Parts: sequence; structure tokens; C-alpha cells
Amino acid sequence: MSTASNGLAGPAATGTSPEAILGRIHGALNAVHSPFTSNQSRQEAQSFLEDVKTLADAPLHGFTLASDKGQAPIVRHYGLSLLEHAVKHKWAEYSDEQRQYLRRWILQLAEAVSKADPSYIRSKTAQLWVEIAKRCWAADWMDMDDLLVRLWQVPDSPVHKEFVLQILEILSEEIFNGEDTVVAIREGALSKACVEIFTPAAVLTEAFPNRQQGPHVRSGDEGWISRVANLVAECLNGDFGGNEDVRTCAIRALAVLNSVMPWAIPKAIHAAGCRPIICNCLAVSSVPVQKAALEVLHSLYSRSTFTNDEFTTLVVPMYGDDVVDLFRRLFEWSTVDAQDIDDDKYSFSKKFSELVSCIGNYLDRKFASIPPQTNIQNFLELLILVVQSQSLVVSIPVLVTWTRLLNHRSLGPAAANTPLIAALLELCSSRLIRYENLPEDTEDPTYVLLIEDTDTIPERHAFLGNYRRYSTQILESIVQLKLSESFSHILGQAENAFQTLYDGQSALNPANYSKSSMSVLRVDAHATVVEAALKGYMKSRSSRNPADEETTKAMEAHFEAWCGRILKMTFEDPLIRKRILQLLVAFSTSALDANTAFMLTVLEYILMTWPALQPEYKVFNDAIRDLQTESMVELQRLASKMPDHLLDVYADLEAKVKDMIASGTLDEKRQIAYQSFLFIIIHRASRIDPAARLERLTQFINPVKDRWRDESLRQALGSFDGFCQLMGLDKAQKYLQQRQIHQIGDWGSAELDAQGLALQAELEQRQTMLPLRMTKSFLTYSVEKLERNSPPYAASCALWQDGFPLILPELLKFLSYAHACHDPKNWSLLPAEMKSVVGRVLTDRFWQAGISEGSKDDFYARVLEKKNTLEGLASSIRGSVRFVRETCYAIIYCMSRLDVQFYGFTELPGPLANALFADSFSLSAHQVINLLNLVRYLVDHCPIELREHFLPPILATCFQQMDAKIVSEWNKLGSQGEVRAAADELTEEMKAESILRQLTYSAVLMVADFLDPTKTGPTVNPPEKPSEAPGSEAKGHPSLRKFCLMNSSIVAPLLLFCSHAINMHDGRCCGVVLRVFRSIIPEFNPPEAAKQNAIHGPVSDDFPIPESTAQEIREFICTDVLKAAISSLHDPYFVESQKDLGTLIASILVSYSPITPTPRSILSSLPSIRQEDVDSTIAYVSRPGLPSRQQRAAILDLLKDLKGVSISEMGKLTKSLGVRTSKKSVRSKMAQEFMTAVEPVDGNANAGRKTPDLEGVAGMFNEEG
Repeated sequence: MSTASNGLAGPAATGTSPEAILGRIHGALNAVHSPFTSNQSRQEAQSFLEDVKTLADAPLHGFTLASDKGQAPIVRHYGLSLLEHAVKHKWAEYSDEQRQYLRRWILQLAEAVSKADPSYIRSKTAQLWVEIAKRCWAADWMDMDDLLVRLWQVPDSPVHKEFVLQILEILSEEIFNGEDTVVAIREGALSKACVEIFTPAAVLTEAFPNRQQGPHVRSGDEGWISRVANLVAECLNGDFGGNEDVRTCAIRALAVLNSVMPWAIPKAIHAAGCRPIICNCLAVSSVPVQKAALEVLHSLYSRSTFTNDEFTTLVVPMYGDDVVDLFRRLFEWSTVDAQDIDDDKYSFSKKFSELVSCIGNYLDRKFASIPPQTNIQNFLELLILVVQSQSLVVSIPVLVTWTRLLNHRSLGPAAANTPLIAALLELCSSRLIRYENLPEDTEDPTYVLLIEDTDTIPERHAFLGNYRRYSTQILESIVQLKLSESFSHILGQAENAFQTLYDGQSALNPANYSKSSMSVLRVDAHATVVEAALKGYMKSRSSRNPADEETTKAMEAHFEAWCGRILKMTFEDPLIRKRILQLLVAFSTSALDANTAFMLTVLEYILMTWPALQPEYKVFNDAIRDLQTESMVELQRLASKMPDHLLDVYADLEAKVKDMIASGTLDEKRQIAYQSFLFIIIHRASRIDPAARLERLTQFINPVKDRWRDESLRQALGSFDGFCQLMGLDKAQKYLQQRQIHQIGDWGSAELDAQGLALQAELEQRQTMLPLRMTKSFLTYSVEKLERNSPPYAASCALWQDGFPLILPELLKFLSYAHACHDPKNWSLLPAEMKSVVGRVLTDRFWQAGISEGSKDDFYARVLEKKNTLEGLASSIRGSVRFVRETCYAIIYCMSRLDVQFYGFTELPGPLANALFADSFSLSAHQVINLLNLVRYLVDHCPIELREHFLPPILATCFQQMDAKIVSEWNKLGSQGEVRAAADELTEEMKAESILRQLTYSAVLMVADFLDPTKTGPTVNPPEKPSEAPGSEAKGHPSLRKFCLMNSSIVAPLLLFCSHAINMHDGRCCGVVLRVFRSIIPEFNPPEAAKQNAIHGPVSDDFPIPESTAQEIREFICTDVLKAAISSLHDPYFVESQKDLGTLIASILVSYSPITPTPRSILSSLPSIRQEDVDSTIAYVSRPGLPSRQQRAAILDLLKDLKGVSISEMGKLTKSLGVRTSKKSVRSKMAQEFMTAVEPVDGNANAGRKTPDLEGVAGMFNEEG
């Protein structure tokens, strides 16, 4: 078929007759949809159809085609699209008469709808009605409600009722939930009119007796909520089971009610009798109707507040026996078989659980308003039934509800005195097993359903972390409510489990050892339960009155006896021994913290718990190392928590440690751990004279200082080559050259010879000869978890005062050289053709959840297997470099905790900035994350009085290098995306992209943190009382935010990075940066304008930004930032960020258009943007008091032709393309929140932060050892 030859697809000529145009439209539509049309002809036909939309007569052609029932549906649909284009894109250009014609045509089409019309024709017509309503209803079009009622009352025409229901649903959704700019601009009038026509007149009069009468838009007194609810009731009383049309009508009506429940006046919902009608829908035998009714109830009870009267009329009846009985039957019906999941029932069950949770939460919120005669016992039993669901996703909403109910001062004790509490205790205890570590072939229904419900491993881990958190909260609450009974049960269960670990199983075999065996998992679960109970006990003890002293003594005697029995048990598994060790220390440092004898028993157990390594069994040997490491950690925990008890036996402990060191059997780590243990006791004990404390501590620190005085160390650090010789890296380079490693593809298959094995051992041995590990350990325990006004802190300052000048010069050399190792040009002993392997040698291997193949244990096993290969040697080389680099980070961090001792050095900032950043560009993305974390700590700890001296060179260099590195990595990622990769390469690219996103997020969070207006900072002499107001600083010094913005050397690279981040394809990071820009834009206004436009509150001018700096920044924001925002608005990737981008552009126009013509010029230079439209938009958004939503709407309307894809169109596009949706896309908001890890909360500079263990990718990835 040749259409192009007949001129069918040529441009739409304005002089062509209407008949000819319609004929060509038919031909073009046939060409587009025919499978025999060539691509070129199809494109030409499509182009013609688009051109028709621009014709002046396009609406007439559209109505002619759409109204002709004899036309094919596809032709009628195209006719409707012509009308839609006219309404959406030309409405402002039409005269009143032309607009009335359009309205009449739409009304005629509405009146003519019939059951014979395809549903998509009716839907398109309803959407057209709403498009016109959005533009002129309650302004020029006042009788819309009359017309809707007339259509509603068409006799014997269910199709007209369904059509009206469609209009009402779309209208409600678009006005209250949509993102249409037209709606945003007319939001006030439209929302008020919508409330008017939906609400019964009597309810409006009662709820708002003094309201001002607006335009008369309603028809009759009934209101649409009542009409729709009555229709649902009629459907239920009709031929519901046998008539599909009745069921369809009910579903459509319920969809309307669902859309209005979040905003409707509660009295209107009650007056219309919605609640009982919808509950009746749940009882019918139609799953689609039941699901629709469930959605309505969920929307109603998800509302956050009801008045007492509203609660009594709408919520209290849901606790009645009839509703609870119905809910119980519904839940039992919706329970699925994990091996044969019914998707309809399972999705119902998930939403049903959320509904029950919402209703249950009102018991906590409104307990005092529950009428006395209300019996909630049956409802509580329903909550237990639902929370016991085999599906954790179904269970968790009600689990959260139980955390609230048990914490309620009246409801909690009442619930604790019922049998329900035992079931809840049993459930939460059983669910603390680490499901993520179960074998993949596990058939446990809970595990099977968990796999079904989660897309990725990180998502699964986050969800399980949340489930565990709520479970432990419930256990804590139960222990506080039922102390003796619950604890006896918990300890009895744990003891029985420990005694019967291997019943029916073969004995432990190191040869096939697994770190996630069921025995390990069972012990971990019971230990977690006991630890949660301990927390509950400690909360109870702290709030108990002295009269309960006998209870405390009895409980603690019980604890000691239980721990004594556990100590007598023998466990062969290293990880089980590790968990038992943690549990015993937890008892000793909490409930039994006054029991010195027990603490000494635990201490002896720790010292004796040191099994010999078994290198022949690699996995088992690795578990032993875990146990050894944990033994040292727990030893130091005891010293930190109970120094005064240990001080009494210090002489014996010191003698024991000296004997162990003298025996020569301790490696460096263990020797330092035992010395640190003694150090902590002296450092933290309260019963010791300050002078004596300092004298005894000096004995520990002097050997550390002596190591830094060593002349051979200073000579080695005189040059990079000397550093390489010190670390053995010169020998490593020579060996790599000797093996011609660049010619070997698979390093893991190339075994090391004797020379290679000796080199590997030497690299590890040379680390022990450095003063780094010892310095890090003693510095860590000198500052960790200390108050700045405490005696131990004062001792630390005095202890290290003369050490820092000695250590810092050499430490910065260590750090500089460790960074320099990552630049291949510094590997001078390698020939040019081998320099390319440096990156591969120093690239850390790590297991990344959701991306890496196999499990974490598989990854560790592969690393251990390849230890004696070239890959293992590369691991040892990078391990040496990483050890130096990250130990230096940790030492600098600890030094920064000692305030003036560190920050007061006059010459430090420049050399420190150079050491941190001179070669940082060569670091990998995940290595830079740790570097940025260190910078954040350095800024947080810097005394306010010393910021001017210390921060500018650090931050200026940091932001320059951070910007260069991150922009470079994103450019690299973009270029990789253009090339197809093999499977292995694709996995590596996915890892690289994931880490880059983490790096970018770390960077933007750091910027947001520095510019947080509420952020405070430490002072040289901290006050006894905290600052009275958030954001207040030492007198005479600006806040950190203002300090950064005032300093041109800092703010310039900072804002340059932020402007680049707007275009980086990471929506989360882009969102943070957009909020940062919106926050700081008012800061750069001239003082007069700042006072007038202080939309973010009054802008302090105690520390005004120099006008020259402010002007320069304003122009940068008006050019680079504005262009970046417009560019991202044009990029389909940022479709979800369009609102934030529009708000930023509006902020720029509002703040800066009165000062500079630059924003106006930039916008006017854009294609298809008219100067007068720019001017009118600037005038509109600059109106005083205009809500930000309307400002944003005006901007998005101005730039609508530049947007890549609109938010609303993106949804339609996804559906039309049949894009496969992930589980995430079909989850409710609540369910998705449960799949997200809880962000740590930072209050002030030091809140929630501990000494960083900066090894590998701290806390994010599991990296090789």
C-alpha cells in the first residue's frame, strides 16, 4: 500500500476543503495502523496527523469525527484527541464564543455516549469534560453541576451514570492530587467548588455556619457523596450476583468515593451513610468489588486526624463485633498458600492489613474518647490474628500498631493482662531469626513469601531490619509490662535452645563449616531476644521506685544464675561462642553492672576464649578470627563501661597482661588490645587523682611517641621512594614486573611461587613495624564517647599535647604517599606498558548486595581461595596501601576531637589540605566516600573561633577536587552507557554506578549539612548549658552556613559542584541539591530586597555577605544554575523532579528578577518562548503571598514545551508501552516505607557519631580482608 504517492501524508494545507482534510485523516490513520505500511510512510502519516492539530479548524474536524457513530472507533478517538489538543494548548487564544462552542460540543458528545461505545472513547470524552472544567468551571462555566445531574438522571441509562462517575473521579483526582499546572493556578476556586458540589448542603451549613457564599455552582441540596453512596446501596440491593453491569457500576461508584475520602468533610461521609454501605460491599462475593471497597475504607482511615465526634461516628463502629467478625472472615479467606499464591487474595490481604493497622492506631490516638460501653477485646484479638500472618509484609503494619498500643499508658497495661501478650511475645521472639541468611532452597512459608515480596537483596535487608526493630520494641515493652513472667519465659526458651542446638544433627565439622548454619541462626535469634528484654529491664529499672528494690535483687540473682549456667555450656562453633560472649558482656554492663564478681568471671571467660587458628579450614578459620576480634572488642567494652570495678583488680590484670606480652605469643593486634584495655581502665576510672592518672597514662603513650621520633622512620618518609621501601612496595613492583602480570588475564588462576609468598608475608609484616595501628588505638580510646568537660577528656588533652607536633608532620607524609600510590605515574619501577595494571591492583574487591553474583559467604570463600595467587598478592598490596590511608584518616579524626590541640596549629590547614586532596583524584569513587566523611568530621569538630583559620583551605580544595572527581565519574559512566558490555563487565559497571551514586549522595549530604541553618558548632571553651536557640553560635561569629556563603574561596567551588549535581542522573541527589539552592537563594539578595522577600524567614544581616561576592553568586545562579535546572527539566530522566525544578526556577525569578535582567534574558532566549509570556510569568510569580504550588505551576506552564515528558504523560506512556512494573511500583506508600532502611538521625555536630572504623567501605559494602 502506497500512501505517500497520493500526497496523503503531506502537510495539512490551510486552503484544503474540510471534506478533503477528513478524507486524508482517514487515509493517514489507516497508514499508521496498517502492518503493511513502510516506516517512512508511517512517519509521514503520523506527521500529517500532528500537523492537523495546528489547523484553525482542527476542533471542528475533531467534533465531526468524534460525533459520527458511523466512524471506526480509532477515527473517533483521533477526533477526540484533536479536541483535547485545542483545549490544552489553545484555550487561552480562543474567544468566549469559541470556548462556548467547545463546551457545547463536549456536552453533545457526553449526552450521546452509549453502551455500544468502546470504554476508551467514553473515558476520553470524560477526560475532555474535565479538561474544560479545569479551565473555566466556577468562573465562566457555572452550570456544570446542573449538566452532570441531568446526565445522571437520564432514565434507564446506566452508561450515563458511569460516565458521570468517571468525570467526578477524574475531577476529584486532578484537583486534589494532580500536578496539572492549570489546576495549580486555579486551585482555590476549583477546590472550593469541588467541596461545594460533593457535600450535602445541610452539612456545609452545619460545619461552616459563617462561611462566605461563593459562586453558585451546585445543583440541588443532596451533593455527590450522597448520590454516589446511594447508588452503591442500590447496586447491592439489585441483581448483584447475576448482572455484570451492576457490579461494574458499583466498582465505578466506589472509585469515586475512594478519590474523595482523603478530603471530604467527615460529617458528610457520615451523613451519607458511607461507612456501613462500604462495609457491606466487603461482604459480597465479588473480589473486584471487595478490593474497591477496601481501598475506600483504607483512604478514609488513613486520614491522620478526626475530632472526637468524628471518631465516635466513623471509627468506633469499626470495633463492633459485627465488623470484627466480618474482618476475621475476610482475613482468613485472603490467607494464601506460599507455594501457590493467589495474587488477588494476596494483594487484598496486604491492603487489608494496612486498613486494620490504621483503625488500630486510633486506639492509641483517641483512647480517651472511646465510649465506656465499647468492647475492644475482639478487635485486639483480630490484631493478633493479622500480626501472626505467615507473610511478614502482611504482618508488619499491625506489628507497628502493637508497638504503639503497648506503649500507651492505659491500653498497654490492660493488654498485658490478657492472654494476647503471650502470643505476641512468642511471635516476636520467633521472627528474630535472620531470614536473609537462610538457604535459598528454604521452603519455610514466611521465607518464600518474603522472596516473593522483595525485588532486591538490599530491599530485603532493609525490610527485615525494620521488622526486627519493631519486634524488639515490642519485646522491650512486654518486659516492662510483665517483668518477671516474660523474662523467665525468654531466658528459659533461650537456655533450652542452647542445650539442644545439635539434637538430631551431626557434630560440627570444620571441613564443611557454614557461617549461617541453623545452629548459628537460632543462637543469634535467642540472643537478640534476650538483649531486647535486657533493654526493657533497664528502662524498667531506671523508672522503678526504691520500694521495688527486692524485685530488682531477685531479678538480678536470676540473671546471674542463668548466665552461670550458660558459662558452663560448651560451644564448638566460633560464631556461637562469639554471640554468647556478646550476651554475657551485655548482662555484665547493664543489669549486673554492680556485680563485680560476675564481671570478673566474664573477663576471665573472655581471656580464655581464644581458640587456635585452623588455617587448613579456611571458612572455619575465618570464623575463629571473627571470634578473636570480638573478644578484644568486648574486653574494651568492659573496660569502658566498668572501669571502677576493674581498677580494684588492676594490679593483677596488669601483671597478667605483662606476662602474656613477655611470652612472645601475641601478635601486634592482640598486644595492643590488651594494652588498650589497661589504658581505658586508668583513663575512665573516677576514683583516681588527676595527676596520678596522667602519670600512669603517660607510661602507655611514651612508647607511641618514641616510635614517631625514630630517625629511620623520618628518613624513610623523606620521599615517595623511601615510603615504598618502608612498605615493601618497591619489591612488589619488581615482582609484578618479573611475573609480567599485565600479560596474565586471570590473576586468580596464577599461583604464587616461593618468592611471591615470601613477599606477601613481608607486606603484612611491615605493617606491624609502623607506629600507625598503636597510635590509632590509643588515640581512639583517648577520645571515644567522652564529654568535653569530663576529667578523662582533660587528661587526653594533656596527654597528647606535646605528641601532636611530633606526629602530624610524619602522619601527613604517610597520608600523602598513600594517596600518591593510586596515581600510576608514581610507580616508577614499572615500565610504561605495565602502568595500566596499577588501577586493577589497587581496585578493592567487595561484595555488593543485589549486584554481585552469589552470596556474601561465597564472596569471602572466593577471596580466601585465591589468597596464594596473583590476585591474593594484589589484595595484599592494596591492603597495605589501604591500611596506611584509612588508619591516617582515623588518627586525624581522633586528633580533631581534641579541639585546640589540633585546630590551633598555625601551619596545619595548608599541609593538611594538600595531604588530603593533592592526589585524591586518583582514588576510586568508594575511597573518596571515606575521605569526604573525614572532611565532614573535621568541619563538625572545628571550634567556631578557629573556623576562619582552619576551614577555608580545607573546604576550598575539597569542593574543587570533589567536583572534578564526581563530574569525571559521571561523564565516564555516560560514555560507558553508549557501549554494550558483556555480562561480567555489566556487573562491574553496575557496581561502579551504585558506588558513584553513594559518593554523589555523600557529597550532596555534606553540602546540605554545612548549609543547614539550624546547625551549631563547638566552641573553644564549651558552655555549661547548651545554646538557647537552634543555629545560635558563639557571640561575634557567623553560623557555619553563613561562614561558607560569605567566603568566596569556599562558596564558588561549592555552588559549582551543586550546579553540576542538578544534571547528574540521580533523582535523590538532585532533590537534595535543589532544596539547598532554594534555601540559600534569599541569602544573596541585597539587604533591602532581603527584608522584602524573606520567604524563608528573616535573613540575619549580623554577618552580611559582601555585595561583590553576592553579586557574583547571583549572576552565577541566574545563568549556570538556571540553565542547569532548565536542562534537567528537558531531560525525561528527571520527570519525577519537575516539581522541585519548577520551584527552584520560580525562587530564582522571585528573588533576582527585580535586581538583574539575566533570568529574563535566559528564559527569553529559549526556543518557542515569547518575551511577553516571560514577562507575564515573572509578574505572576512575584505576587506577594502567592503559594509556591502556584508559582511552580506558572513556571511549568511557561516551559511546558521544553519538558522532556510531563509527569502525567509518563504514567500514560508506561502503560501504553506495556513496560513491566517492579514490585515497588505496585506497592502502597506504607509498604514501600517498610522496604526502606531507616536513616540515622544527626542532631548536633556530635550526635549519633562514633569513632569511625574507616576500613574498606565503612558500613556500606562487605569488602575483602
